[in-house]
Amino acid sequence: MDMNEDHYQVLGLPSGEEGAKLTEKEISKAYRVKALVLHPDKRPDDPDAHANFQRLKSSYEILKDEKARKLFDDLLRVKRQQQRRHLERDAKRQKMVSDLEARERAAFAPDPAAKDREEEERISRKLKEEIARIRAMHANKGEPSASVRKKENGEVGKGSVGGAEMGVNKEKVLKVSWEKVGEGYTAERLRNLFSKFGEVEDVLIKSKKKGSALVVMATKDAAVASTRTMTGDLSNPLLVKPLQPVVAAVAPTAQKSNEPDRLNNLVGAGYQSFEDAVLRKLAQAGQKQK
Repeated sequence: MDMNEDHYQVLGLPSGEEGAKLTEKEISKAYRVKALVLHPDKRPDDPDAHANFQRLKSSYEILKDEKARKLFDDLLRVKRQQQRRHLERDAKRQKMVSDLEARERAAFAPDPAAKDREEEERISRKLKEEIARIRAMHANKGEPSASVRKKENGEVGKGSVGGAEMGVNKEKVLKVSWEKVGEGYTAERLRNLFSKFGEVEDVLIKSKKKGSALVVMATKDAAVASTRTMTGDLSNPLLVKPLQPVVAAVAPTAQKSNEPDRLNNLVGAGYQSFEDAVLRKLAQAGQKQK
């Protein structure tokens, strides 16, 4: 007898837990129905008819015997448990394989955090480059041109500030200097300060290291007014001098004096003192002529 034979199925009955609940009467009825179909007299042309009928009888004898049926039911139960364990083990194995494959994919997949860091570093590098470009642009804008440097060295020529070719009057150009270098006097700051006295045509930072600049006013009057009253910050005052002082029409005696040379050294409110001195000398000269 084959130990793997399911005797319930041989009789055409449900197996497993449902088969174990069948009554002896139900089993006998199923045997009689099946025997009518598989009896050798009913199947004269089937060479396996006798063997199939003997198989049916063996299964019926096992199931109608109480002890044999109980042992067979226990055997089926153990087989079902083994099958469940195999299925569970296969399911766990499949899950482990799936988890392993998922971890491998995650290991080779790009790390989102690393990708974000790379993007942040790339943008930071670009931003630093742009900041450096902007600073360099402003630094170049603040540097005096070659023509202005020549003018400051006494080489005023064609195309330079104050040159006739450019049509810029040197009497409108102011020389500005300060002591505390790097404390707030930029080209833009100077433009804002001097614009209080009139339109400012241009501001050139002459030397960042020494703290000096050239301020080109639109009119002579604005240049004179700036020279008289511009002081800048009290903590870091501005020294303002005209590049070429405005010479007032005075008497010949006064013109022969060395006052224009002194005017080059006047700054701020000192210009007013010089003007007062010129008026006093004019008055003295008139009294002498009398």
